[in-house]
Amino acid sequence: MRVMVLVKATADSEAGTMPSTELMEAMGRYNEELAAAGILLAGEGLKPSSQGKRVAFDGASRTVIDGPFAATGELVAGFWLWQVKSMEEALDWVRRCPNPMPGPSEVEIRPLYEMADFGEAMTPEPGKPAS
Repeated sequence: MRVMVLVKATADSEAGTMPSTELMEAMGRYNEELAAAGILLAGEGLKPSSQGKRVAFDGASRTVIDGPFAATGELVAGFWLWQVKSMEEALDWVRRCPNPMPGPSEVEIRPLYEMADFGEAMTPEPGKPAS
């Protein structure tokens, strides 16, 4: 199963405070462990929401909203994309993660939808009849 592991933003990450050398080294070692275990598909840190944009959709209308965005705890500061055997394996790896922020922080694990999850809602491949 694939999971998205989301590092929630904090006041420090939203202020653009760069991590310490020690944290960068610890996270580098952790990412090397993830890669060596064959579960790391991707992972990056995100710049503060002040450098981002949102697009609000309402029918055919599109409204661009400039950052920063409120509710810091609901924002994402970084992510990993992992291929794991189970949610328990993902939890085990997150428990081994260095604290990604200088103070209190939170990491969320969310399974990705796979094609099989959509069942009959999927359209058939071109050239193949629907079942």
